[in-house]
Amino acid sequence: TFTVEEAVETIGFGRFHIMLFLIMGSTGVVEAMEIMLIAVVSPLIRCEWQLQDWQVALVTTMVFFGYMVFSIVLGLLADRYGRWKILLLSFLWAAYFSLLTSFAPSYVWFVFLRAMVGGGVSGHAQGREENKQIIAMCSCSNPFLSLGKVFWLAGSLLIIGLASVVNPTIGWRWLIRIASIPGILLILVFKFIPESARYNTSTGNAGAALATLQRIARINGAAVPEGQLGEPAKEKRGRFKDLIHPKYRRTTLQIWIIW
Repeated sequence: TFTVEEAVETIGFGRFHIMLFLIMGSTGVVEAMEIMLIAVVSPLIRCEWQLQDWQVALVTTMVFFGYMVFSIVLGLLADRYGRWKILLLSFLWAAYFSLLTSFAPSYVWFVFLRAMVGGGVSGHAQGREENKQIIAMCSCSNPFLSLGKVFWLAGSLLIIGLASVVNPTIGWRWLIRIASIPGILLILVFKFIPESARYNTSTGNAGAALATLQRIARINGAAVPEGQLGEPAKEKRGRFKDLIHPKYRRTTLQIWIIW
């Protein structure tokens, strides 16, 4: 028998991983555009709705509040129903509420809808982190993981550049609509992203996991190892209180403070 990790290492780095890197990296562009959008829209909604400083700040706060709450919810759902489904749902969710924001009739509606966008964007990480681990299994791919940060920078620069052209001409509502386009386009390429083979084996669906590995091997011009794909030993799933267990408490607190 062989494991998913052994199969991925045997298949090696190839065209599939480059395609996966570009698609998942593009989610960073979309995420950066949606998060940074508030910075270039806030001055305009302040004037339009005569907002005070705390009201402008509340918009950003609620975006990250939605991100925080839904990242927990979507993480649990991804464990239950699969990474691919939740990733697709999060893109549909974020694009839908982002478009709705451009029609917000009042400040209250604007804050609520942007919080919903933050919730949708939080789901991007469910699939992106899973696929980062798949790419990281190949020793030659470390430069790609470092280059992944470029996508966030590209998204930030893109929304600032768009704002400098769109805001003074056709207004912030059209900026939001245009900024939603990359997320909508990414939905169209989701058929190229397979469900996580590790997730399938963890749920006992070894056949689907093997089909995914064979597809990756075919794209890379390689082959899966000989033998049967083995299922991992059943392990107890992590719980929140494990984070504050004496063994992990110091690391948990350090990571929280750093973030």
